[in-house]
Amino acid sequence: MDVERSLETQVSQAVDAWLAWLPRWEPSTHRGRVAPCRRCFGSPVLSAAGLGADVPHGVQHGLSTRIKTIVDRSVAEYTALNLPMLQAELDQQAARNRARSYRPAEGLEPEFEGLPLDPDPVPGAPFLFTISGLAEEADADIPALPPLSDEAKAALRQEVGLADDYANMVGREVCTILLHHRLRIQSAIGEYVEPQIEAMLEELTRSLDAPFDPRDPPIG
Repeated sequence: MDVERSLETQVSQAVDAWLAWLPRWEPSTHRGRVAPCRRCFGSPVLSAAGLGADVPHGVQHGLSTRIKTIVDRSVAEYTALNLPMLQAELDQQAARNRARSYRPAEGLEPEFEGLPLDPDPVPGAPFLFTISGLAEEADADIPALPPLSDEAKAALRQEVGLADDYANMVGREVCTILLHHRLRIQSAIGEYVEPQIEAMLEELTRSLDAPFDPRDPPIG
């Protein structure tokens, strides 16, 4: 029961934080990405929250990232208490990450966490450099982790499976809790998101109905 109450509090606080951010959201005007977001596409969290495909991705991502943080934190606590091999491996990886001189994906706001670091390339216009490329160069300077024996690999795989099972359990519980927040989530979407989308559609309709500025000189 303590875990359930803790999760309820964390989810409520995450939704509160997302609702506080939502009035600052504005529709994106840059070119959309070809690949869907792996964190948000088909997410049961978004389904539980009632954020369907008709809701802009930026709005979805801000909530799904906050909820993912809750699940990750719960799994980290479970791992530290019950899975020593996996914890040791994670500790080594964390130390390796701290040794990197360039860590552009760390410390981002939830609305940007997990998104690609660079925009999609434009055909015929290659980048001089990319943030991802610079990060990979910094990563290449750090020594690789020591190899594991076959026995250690098997034991580690077993602990990873247990961590995955626990993550799925916490995820299902979080989705159940989110169902209780759907009304206020939907209310906020109606207040802050839908009017902006409707305004964009109206502007698009006007531009299609009158593709030329009446002040432009006649063609020919």
